[in-house]
Amino acid sequence: MANHQPVRPRRGEIWFVRMPSGPSDKGARPVVVVSLDARNQHPRASTVLVVPLSTSLRGVGTHIRLEPGETGLPEACEAQAENISSVRKESLNLPRSPLRTISGTRLRQIAQCVVLAMGILPGELQVETQRHGGTEKSAEVLSSSVSQWRT
Repeated sequence: MANHQPVRPRRGEIWFVRMPSGPSDKGARPVVVVSLDARNQHPRASTVLVVPLSTSLRGVGTHIRLEPGETGLPEACEAQAENISSVRKESLNLPRSPLRTISGTRLRQIAQCVVLAMGILPGELQVETQRHGGTEKSAEVLSSSVSQWRT
């Protein structure tokens, strides 16, 4: 970015970025930020998780179709959950015109597709984790991970 203000994206916002895994001749593409705001806003976190958006509509099981009214982009696109990436905050560029923020419902659908892209089928996510000699539910482990970004 041209200015030196810290970049603090929010979950669900659409930004533009040159994807690190993309061809070197390809320009910036729209992405939706999917990482937790506690992380996104934290001054020591230098990266965020993003899912790229594509106008090549393929209807793949790990893609979520988003309409122009949801994104503010000029045409329909698909969130490609299997291509989730970590990108440096300073590599994010604001769009030329304001775009919309993706709804919580749509973000949960994208998250489900990320899990599916990892080979975990619906209903298989109930995981028990061994920790300090006892067993805790994965939701409790997630909760403690989220709280680390708040401090």
